[in-house]
Amino acid sequence: MGLFQVEKWEPEEALAPDWNVAPTKEVQAILERPLKDAAERRPVRQMRTLRWGLVPSWSTSPDGAARMINARAETLHEKPSFRRAFAARRCILPADGYYEWVTGADERAKEVEGKRKRPRKQPYFVTPADGSVFAMAGIYEFWRDRTLPDGHPRAWWATCSVITTEAETGPLGVAPEAGPATLADIHPRMPLMLTPDRWDAWLDPARTEPGDLAALLAPPPEGLMRAYPVPTAVSNVRNNGPELLEELSGPEEPVLF
Repeated sequence: MGLFQVEKWEPEEALAPDWNVAPTKEVQAILERPLKDAAERRPVRQMRTLRWGLVPSWSTSPDGAARMINARAETLHEKPSFRRAFAARRCILPADGYYEWVTGADERAKEVEGKRKRPRKQPYFVTPADGSVFAMAGIYEFWRDRTLPDGHPRAWWATCSVITTEAETGPLGVAPEAGPATLADIHPRMPLMLTPDRWDAWLDPARTEPGDLAALLAPPPEGLMRAYPVPTAVSNVRNNGPELLEELSGPEEPVLF
């Protein structure tokens, strides 16, 4: 079914378009696992709705979910919160791209009339240069809320984290006329992009060997991404609409790189 060859669409309804996804919001993910209550226990490729912000299965509460939105590729195999999910519960989080903010050298905190001025951060949208889907590597978990009875619709939480890696230092596939020349100029980290040749291996729950999985965490080839400045309205999570992706000719305020 479609680009990712999904066999089962788990959500009854697709999530509405969201141009400003924030921690703890619901996102859609591609994963492989046996269908619930199915007689045949083979892994089935599914589209599922997950909550962004991982809650480990052993957690006593979901309070830390907003701090678990990202997992570093370099330490996935050793962090207690992530290593079990990395071994057996990996997913792909499809998106058009992601936002990242940069603070220009001339916009660092200043003294203005005796008061400290907060630095102005310019948001950029990072997206595949060829217009394809950004397939972010992710991991997911299930958490049982023991305060609720069996059968309660919120008794089980399905949550996820985005895996991050070092940002590319090579030139962008399409660079703006003025601004950052590389993704590392914007931020030192970025979501790990999975190229299509890695999708099947990444989603396969039978792959559990640490060395085999580590090879899938290698950054993609450089030059696949482009980045452009977007309105600073995206910095407020209450703003949500396609106008947030408007490509500006330059930063809304001068930013030095």
